[in-house]
Amino acid sequence: MKLIQLPTQAFEERLKQEIEENPALDTGKENFDADDDFSNEYEDAGTEKIEAEDINIDEYLSDDEVPNYKTQANNYTADDDEKNIPYAAGTSFHQSLVSQLNTFNLNEEERAIADFLVGSIDDSGYIRREIIDLVDDLAFTANVFTTEEKVLQVLKKVIHNLDPTGVGARDLKECLIIQLKAKETNKHRELAIDVLENAFDHFVKKHYKKLQEKFNITETELKEINTEISKLNPKPGGSYADNNKIAEQIVPDFSIKIIDGELDLTLNVRNAPELHISATYNNMLKGYQESNKKNKAQKDAVFFIKQKLDAAKWFIDAIKQRQQTLLVTMNTIMHYQYDYFLTGDERRLKPMILKDIADKINMDVSTVSRVANSKYVATPYGTKRIKEFFSESMKNDQGEDISTKEIKKILENVIAEEDKKKPLTDEKLSTILKDKGYPIARRTIAKYREQLDLPVARLRKEI
Repeated sequence: MKLIQLPTQAFEERLKQEIEENPALDTGKENFDADDDFSNEYEDAGTEKIEAEDINIDEYLSDDEVPNYKTQANNYTADDDEKNIPYAAGTSFHQSLVSQLNTFNLNEEERAIADFLVGSIDDSGYIRREIIDLVDDLAFTANVFTTEEKVLQVLKKVIHNLDPTGVGARDLKECLIIQLKAKETNKHRELAIDVLENAFDHFVKKHYKKLQEKFNITETELKEINTEISKLNPKPGGSYADNNKIAEQIVPDFSIKIIDGELDLTLNVRNAPELHISATYNNMLKGYQESNKKNKAQKDAVFFIKQKLDAAKWFIDAIKQRQQTLLVTMNTIMHYQYDYFLTGDERRLKPMILKDIADKINMDVSTVSRVANSKYVATPYGTKRIKEFFSESMKNDQGEDISTKEIKKILENVIAEEDKKKPLTDEKLSTILKDKGYPIARRTIAKYREQLDLPVARLRKEI
């Protein structure tokens, strides 16, 4: 079950670990020369149940060739290994901040405080702790006894002048104001600073009328202020951190192609390595059998070897069962959502829950869940997470079962096309969807809107 849950890259790491820890396992990469990462059509995968038999030493001592427990008849060459694996270069976000401190003329106490403040900055670029807590931690962990005033002084004169601008802010308001003050002064930027300093809540809640009245400005001036603020970075550390950490590469576990009008499913060959019992271990057992003297040390060695052989056979069988479970599960999902995979039209997605698939393949719901939650499939319409194909059902005005994904897509489109000066309320959205044949209550609209990460009408309003 643990192996089933692993996506391709994590599975490769697990495989590598097992091979390193168990010398009785050996790979056969050198015997294969496939160029494609995907092979093993579902129809050719085999569906017989694999039984993990007890290891019989005589089985490894026959005159036949060393047993070769292949889980796949086609694999990738050594030249294909890790050719797409991303890597990190340059310095990290925090290393960059620390190196910048060297450009300031700081005494010993100020440098200790600055180092501590930099270490307290999160990946988004914020210091999210109270100053008094930082003062206490400086005393307990760094043996630096200072005051809140001194820490604030270093924060504002040093940390707030580091790059990227806005780093070290304690909240969004301070972050935006720091960035505005770092720019060349003009009328609109001065107004923007005034708005953020004295009416931040009105601004973030888009109470535009109140802002116009409070600052006695026109709608055009308010638009200019909004434009200035919209250019700022609310997470000054985010982009830097993302660019300097190892990128997360999504490796599709399956591929679905359309060949001659039919769907063709393949499993990423990296999920189906060839493993066999090490010839070295086979020879060691042969040597023991041919030996006339069998002392305690030899018997202990054979016992160790047998344990490793047992573990190797179990792991090989587990990998093959994993491979078959992945294929059977994904094949069933593919056929359940056949119309979608053939057309790419999300409106063709059928309501489908984990139990629907589990019942068809006679497996536990938890098994299907492990496949769906952590795997990706490459389709003609992009790489998709498998769990995206699961959704609950609702009935339309004709009594037909439809997927909630279809309703969410329509809701998303309606909101995208609305007049942003007069965004639609949830009540109005409910009415529009009812007119389209989807009788959805207002509270359900609100739930779907939140799941789509779309704000309420007031926060969607634009000037």
